[in-house]
Amino acid sequence: MTDDLNFHFLKADVLANVSAALLEDVGDGDITARLIPADESASAAVITREDATICGVDWVNEVAHQVDPTITLDWMVADGDQAKANQVLFQAHGNARSLLTFERCALNFLQCLSGTASIAHYYASLVADTSVRLLDTRKTIPGLRKAQKYAVACGQCYNHRIGLYDAFLIKENHIAACGGIGPAIATARRQEPTKPVEVEVETIPELQQALDAGADRIMLDNFTLQEMRDAVKLAAGTAELEASGGITEQTLRPIAATGVDYISIGALTKDCRAIDLSMRFI
Repeated sequence: MTDDLNFHFLKADVLANVSAALLEDVGDGDITARLIPADESASAAVITREDATICGVDWVNEVAHQVDPTITLDWMVADGDQAKANQVLFQAHGNARSLLTFERCALNFLQCLSGTASIAHYYASLVADTSVRLLDTRKTIPGLRKAQKYAVACGQCYNHRIGLYDAFLIKENHIAACGGIGPAIATARRQEPTKPVEVEVETIPELQQALDAGADRIMLDNFTLQEMRDAVKLAAGTAELEASGGITEQTLRPIAATGVDYISIGALTKDCRAIDLSMRFI
C-alpha cells in the first residue's frame, strides 16, 4: 500500500525516537558514569553474539550525536547486511563517560530493529523462489511504527499501510456501519479518491461483492487453501489479493502456492526477539 520506507522519510522519527529514549534512560544525568574521570578517553567494540540481519545504524548514530557529538563510530556493517555470530559491528571512540551513557540506548535500538529485520529476512527466505510479497501490519511497538517498518524492508519484506491515514482497509465493522461492501467502497472513493482501497472479506460471496465494487486489493481473512485458489481464479487479476490470518512458517509456502499476491504477517513486528549484542571497552 505504500513505498518501502527510507531514511529520508524517517529522519524526523529517528530524532524523536532517540530523544525520547535518552530522556527516559538518562534523565538528569548518568550518575554511574560519573565514577569515571571526566577527561578519560576510551574505545569500545560492539559485537553480535548470533547471526543477524542488521538494522538501526542511523538510530545508533543519532544516539551518539545526542549524547556527545565528539563520539566517533566506525561501522563494519550497513543496514540490511547479514552478520555472523561474534562479528564486530562497529567500534566507538570518545570520552569514556559518554560511551558508557551511549551504550544501552544505542544497543536497544540496534538489537530491536535487527531482531525485526532478522525475522523478516527469515520469512522472506522461505518464499524467495515465489512471486508472493510478504507484508507487515500495524502490530508494532508503540512509538516505533516507522522504525520497525523500515526494519521489515531491510529484511526483504514489504510495508503495508503505515497507519490509518494513508490507505483504506475496510473491515467487518466498517462494512456493517456503512450498509455493505459496495456502499463502503463508494464512500471511500468519494471522500479520498486518490487513496488505495482494500476490503477484508471472509467468504467467496463477499469477495465477489468487493470485486464488483472495484476494490484495489482484497484481504482474504482466514480463507482455506482451496478458497484462496478459488479466489485467485475468480479475481483473475482484476484486484490484488492478500492472504491474512494466523499465518505461520508452516503454512506460508502452501499459501504462496495458491497464487495470492501478498501475505500479511503480524509476527514480523509483534513477535520480534532482540538480537544478543555486547559492547566491550578495548
